[in-house]
Parts: sequence; structure tokens; C-alpha cells
Amino acid sequence: MRYESRVNVSDLISAVLAAVSDRKPDCQGSSSCEWVYRVTNSAWFAESSYWILFKPLRVALILLLAVAARWALHRTINRLVRTTTDGAVPTMLRPLRERIPSAALDPDQFVPERRRQRAEAIGSVLRSMVTAFVFGIALLMVLKEFSFDLAPLLASAGIAGVALGFGAQSLVKDLIAGLFMLIEDQYGVGDTVDLGEATGVVEAVGLRVTTVRDGRGVLWYIRNGEIVRVGNKSQGWALVVVDLPIGFAGTEEATAVLRTAAASVALDPELAPSIVEQPEVLGVEQMTVDGAVIRTVVKTTADGQFAVGRELRRRLAEALENSGIVAQIAAARLFPGLPVQPPAPPAAEGTGTGGPT
Repeated sequence: MRYESRVNVSDLISAVLAAVSDRKPDCQGSSSCEWVYRVTNSAWFAESSYWILFKPLRVALILLLAVAARWALHRTINRLVRTTTDGAVPTMLRPLRERIPSAALDPDQFVPERRRQRAEAIGSVLRSMVTAFVFGIALLMVLKEFSFDLAPLLASAGIAGVALGFGAQSLVKDLIAGLFMLIEDQYGVGDTVDLGEATGVVEAVGLRVTTVRDGRGVLWYIRNGEIVRVGNKSQGWALVVVDLPIGFAGTEEATAVLRTAAASVALDPELAPSIVEQPEVLGVEQMTVDGAVIRTVVKTTADGQFAVGRELRRRLAEALENSGIVAQIAAARLFPGLPVQPPAPPAAEGTGTGGPT
């Protein structure tokens, strides 16, 4: 087949573009569409600018604002944690009641490490909550930009949340109890605690489970929601109480002996830093069938209570033995009803005296 004339391709493209450019865009009153048409003089680009240009920009802006909001909130939380660790405790992170003895010269010396652990734990929880909340809101806004109907989605999420709440009541209870435990500073890693079901040293603290190792080496996992009461033996200060029976020996003499022995414990250079207040012999605490019981107390730091208690018991027992009161107690138990006599002093050796032969 022969063509009488040939069509110029460039002329055809130019004609098509001219026809397209001469067409007015159907902006339907959109100012952004009209602005794009004025700038580009392209009807199809102006009509598609909402999906090609503005939608991606709005989605990118939402994500950028979410990242910026998360960064700002995380920075605030980190600053709060750092301030708490350095020693200036904000009101939000202070325990409900002060547990440091008034007699301590520097109360902060007992709690910087546990304060740091508590602040970091709370900061980690707050950062996780902020991240989930900010990006959750951003996700809903992005879905709305793509014309998703959020009403069924939110209704389904609400129903699922209610069902999950009924099915996971114990889990929610554990998480809430763990959060308040951290905020109130009830106990921390390294504390010696009595949680009712287990007594020992806390090895790990979580929002749901607390891990405690008892004296026999058994590792206990206790759900925070099941902890009814907490006995913390490592917070602030401790009171060492020693009750010693003296039989029916003289209480004045025994009190004087015990007071001297207790005072020697406070003068020990190795134990003095652990003693908050001087030891005190209170006197007769109770009367039993075996005689009187005298109580001695001393206020110590939480970490030093065990060492001070062991040394105090040892010195009190040695003082009673050296004074002869232990022998009086033994004699009274062997011969009940007889008057208690102090032991006779040992006879001097080498005096040169003797009886008749």
C-alpha cells in the first residue's frame, strides 16, 4: 500500500499536547487544583494533584510530626530520669512517705542506687507508653487520609478491648500493681523483702512479675497482683532487737553488764559507720518461768543490720559469761528452789597455806 502523504510524529504530539493544554481542568472549586493549574498549565496534573502531590505530603507531614512529638516526649522523660538520678527528686517520683531516719546525717547516701533503678524503670515504661500512643494516633490519621472508614475499626477495637479486659483481668491487675509498686518505691533489686509467699533477696523487678531468691537458693516468680503486703528489710534503717534471758540473777547487775558490752559495739571502727543511734538496754522485757528477759536495741543502716546484730549478740553473750551470770543461770536450773549464789572466786595458787595432814 502506498501512502500519498506521511504524518509527522512530532507534529502529532504537539497537536495532542496543545489540545490537552487548551482543556480546562475540572477542579470542582478546589483552590489547590486551580493553583497547580496556574503553575504547571497542565489540566490532568491539576486534577490528579490531590492524590499525586498533596496526599503524600500530608501523610509525610503526619509521620514527621509523630516522630518529632515522640522525640520531644522521650527527651523530656530522659531529662526527668537524669534529674532524679542526680539527686533532685521530682514530686512525681517521690515515694508516698519518707523512709530515711531523721538521725542520719546524709539520707541520700542510702538511696542513690535504688532511686536510679526506680527512675530508669519508670522512664522505660513511660517511653513505651508514649511511643504506642503517638504512633497509634498517627496511624489512625494516615488511614483517614486514605478515606478509610474508622468508625467500624474503632468499634471493633472497643469490643476487642472489652473482651480482652474480661479475659485478662489478672494480667491487667499485675501490670497496674507493678506500675504503682515502682512509683511508690516499695522495693527494688537487691532488697531483702518478705512478700508473704517468699522471703529473700529481690533479683528482678518487672511490671508483671517480681523475682525473689530465698535463703535456700530457690528462685520465686511472684505476680505483682498477688502481692498483698510487702515487708522491706533494706530500706532506710533497721532496728536490731536482742532479748537475753538472765534467769533470776540481779537485773541491775545484768543491765550494767549488757550496757557496757553494747557500748563496746558502737566503738568498733568497722561497725560504727553502720550504727545510726547508740545501742540502748531497755531493761526487763518480760518474765518467764526461767526468770527475766532483758531487751537490747540498736538502730542501724539497712545494709549493716545483720553484721551489727551478729556482733552485738556475741558480745552480750560473752559479757554475761565473763560476769558469772551464766553460771548462776545454770545453777538455778540444776537446783531449782535454792538461792542463787555468785560463784566463789578461784583460790590463789602458791600461798603456802594448807590444812592439817
